[in-house]
Amino acid sequence: MTRSEPAPGSASFQVGDVTLEILDGDISAIRADAIVNAANSALWMGSGVAGAIKRRGGVDIEREAMALGPIVPGDAVMTGGGRLQARHVIHAAVMGQDLRTDERLIDRATRSALDLAKTHGLTSIALPAFGTGVGGFPLARSAAIMLAVVEALAAAPGSLRRIVFALYGRDALAVFMKEARAKFGRGLE
Repeated sequence: MTRSEPAPGSASFQVGDVTLEILDGDISAIRADAIVNAANSALWMGSGVAGAIKRRGGVDIEREAMALGPIVPGDAVMTGGGRLQARHVIHAAVMGQDLRTDERLIDRATRSALDLAKTHGLTSIALPAFGTGVGGFPLARSAAIMLAVVEALAAAPGSLRRIVFALYGRDALAVFMKEARAKFGRGLE
């Protein structure tokens, strides 16, 4: 899903060699090499982003993920994409089985997901706002942490050329856009 200009309710930014897109949309419908599931450490897929991915992509994604777990909170594993438009799902453990998260776990899970994508030579990835659903973490803090990781990643050479934040709702979109504009300027026209 490459665009020459951002759709209404979205924004694009150039961060080094990476095009960063921020949009209000269903992550399970994004066309990319991989989409990221904000997972728990046991890798079972219940509600929220995980539930949407499982509904659209099929239960085999959850079976494959759970066979790779449990994992340490902050780590990530990759499965196939099932019936999704994405070839892969990266399951980043943003929380343990207690369903609680914090700044350190969001930072580590974001780094783990992006590093795993780079390790496998992926060029495009879509992420949700980590920790802000079931984890109850503040949107503004999640945006600041995740965008700082993207900025650091863009400074180093790698395969990723397109990073999408697929967010749920106008509030999340506004918060991520505000943080991105503060960090990266007005964005691409």
